[in-house]
Amino acid sequence: MQTAGIIIEYNPMHSGHLYLLEQVRARLGADTAVICAMSGNFVQRGDFALLRKHQRARAAVESGVDLVLEIPLPWAAAPAERFAAGGVQVLQATGLVDCLAFGSECGDAAALRQVAGALMSREFPALLRRELTAGDSFAAARQRAVSALLGPETGNLLVSPNNILGVEYCKALLRHKSAMHVLTVSRRGAAHDGALHSGEHPSASALRALLTGKGRAQALGLLPSAMRQAYLEEEAAGRAPVLASACERAVLARLRSMTEADFAALDPGREGLCNRLYQAARTASTLEELLRTAKTRRYPYARLRRMVLWAYLGLTPAKLPERMAYLRVLAANTRGRELLGRMRHTASLPVLTKPADVRRLSTDAQQLLELEARSTDLYTLAYPNLAAASGGAEWREGPVIC
Repeated sequence: MQTAGIIIEYNPMHSGHLYLLEQVRARLGADTAVICAMSGNFVQRGDFALLRKHQRARAAVESGVDLVLEIPLPWAAAPAERFAAGGVQVLQATGLVDCLAFGSECGDAAALRQVAGALMSREFPALLRRELTAGDSFAAARQRAVSALLGPETGNLLVSPNNILGVEYCKALLRHKSAMHVLTVSRRGAAHDGALHSGEHPSASALRALLTGKGRAQALGLLPSAMRQAYLEEEAAGRAPVLASACERAVLARLRSMTEADFAALDPGREGLCNRLYQAARTASTLEELLRTAKTRRYPYARLRRMVLWAYLGLTPAKLPERMAYLRVLAANTRGRELLGRMRHTASLPVLTKPADVRRLSTDAQQLLELEARSTDLYTLAYPNLAAASGGAEWREGPVIC
């Protein structure tokens, strides 16, 4: 039996995610076990997850995943390179995962590994610096630098978002000298941030827009059954949808209370961006206005959203850990519990099933879970019903066993 690993957000889970699961087992064998490394309550684009992590993990297990482990916050709400490194660290630390599987626009694992190698080459930094002088975005400069090394056809792989993330996965595997091999499945359906199209897998962003707008019924009809059930239960309990806009005044108050030095600590080495955000925070009365005022051609909205989120949660890059301190279990089925039993002998990190058990672990582990707990307390304040937002949820909730 092989064990595949998938790095996920499931924000929300959709039919494209089910397709990837089906393809993994079609290619590796029907008895392939699947372990997922999943973002917690905050996601990579610098936003609140639409649904709290334990319920997204439950939907994943009820949809065919065997075991869901958490990507801790300092990696989950981070740039693509750090997000990918966090997911790979989680999967590698289990000691069980043979294959890392993910969707991509190109469906060519060898090509993505080639691009990853180019990005890690000695020649690349000088080429990137040269391209950045043109004043374009980092992404555009990086693409041209890779094109100079490998040719425009290969460099153009970095235009598509899932290819980009796949390249970061490959970089993380190379950097950690991982023995995991790569399986990438050609993405089908709507683009990463695309609109809905008949007969295709919808994108998560399109589903979020529908669920939080006037298309709730349509979106619910497109969700996999387990994800739909989890959403409806959370909605009925006043815990969904979770939107950053619900905490808008709290976020703006936090930003207005920060000094220029506080903003500089959020983005060390980035010329001018922290200053633009500081100035925008003095005058903006909405988060949308804040982001629009601070935005430049060189930096994407996702970077600004992450900086705002980190400010709200009290995170700074200088204080972020470089290595995982534990493996946190979010959900498991019967086979997932068998995998956990094997991990007692194979895992390179402590496996945390009961939050209180962190007190037996290292100081780094305790500080990391305390950070998760503080951040979850802020996350719950975005629940539609504040009566459901009591503090301390992180310490009370254990894994979902299906």
